[in-house]
Amino acid sequence: MHSQIIDTIKQAETIIIHRHVRPDPDAYGSQLGLKALLEQAYPEKRILAAGTHEPTMDFMAGPDKVEDTDFEGALVIVTDTANQERVDDQRYKNGSGLIKIDHHPNDDPYGDITLVDTGASSASEMIFELYTYGAEHAGWKLTEKAARFLYAGIVGDTGRFIYPSTTQRTFEVASELIRFDFDREELYDGMYEKERNLLNLQGYIYQEFQLEENGAAYIRIPSSVLKKFNVTPSETSLLVSSLGDVKGMRAWVMFIEEETEIRVRFRSKGPIINTLAKEYGGGGHPLAAGASVHSWDEADVIVEKLIALCDND
Repeated sequence: MHSQIIDTIKQAETIIIHRHVRPDPDAYGSQLGLKALLEQAYPEKRILAAGTHEPTMDFMAGPDKVEDTDFEGALVIVTDTANQERVDDQRYKNGSGLIKIDHHPNDDPYGDITLVDTGASSASEMIFELYTYGAEHAGWKLTEKAARFLYAGIVGDTGRFIYPSTTQRTFEVASELIRFDFDREELYDGMYEKERNLLNLQGYIYQEFQLEENGAAYIRIPSSVLKKFNVTPSETSLLVSSLGDVKGMRAWVMFIEEETEIRVRFRSKGPIINTLAKEYGGGGHPLAAGASVHSWDEADVIVEKLIALCDND
């Protein structure tokens, strides 16, 4: 599959790389890391990164301005995105070819070429594996810029190497990436430093979350609370894992009210929660998933289902 992907890349003059909406470090890391690799390997090609910029990712970089005409005859590569509806910038369909590179369950096997590895810690780790094949067979070289992006993606999706998705191979890849002289301290600051208002909201979460005897927990964050702490819905993504520090916690759900929907973010230390997310049009990993609902009544039903899930696990 790596050979097929590289052969397809060689034939394209323009390559547009997409990732998912509400991007996290792995979405940016895999997208921008691949872009940096291709820019080094094929300087004659036009390589663009599509999507709406997420301000919390300012420490990484931003996407490019992509015009409608850029898609004419272009090869489109989508990284870290399980479902087509979650691709940021739906113009991805307008290219002449489509490649999917992802590490989520392949429930939506879109694309002319589909490379999915659910055993990989992150899409960024998968891009590194593509690089290793390219280095051996096509003369690809890893740059400091690409290494920084890929390392950030791996760190983000492994929770600094503590999540179960972290494998021996993950550490081997990380050890190769840190051979480059990018500033890891600066990168960590960008990923994990929080503004005071966000920390105040984190305190609210610790005070207000509800924990059941079976280890299921939940917290509702209505728009009035977001307004009180001057926090945007997207910024709350930095706090979803906070409840994992609570002793006795097995699985939890965080509800964040946005303008037109309520975002549902699941995390787990054991019970499989992506099946519950799929019931509401979402998905993700077995222990980290998301969905959306449109009423607090639906949110209440999800809480009941999560409690039952922990009872039966």
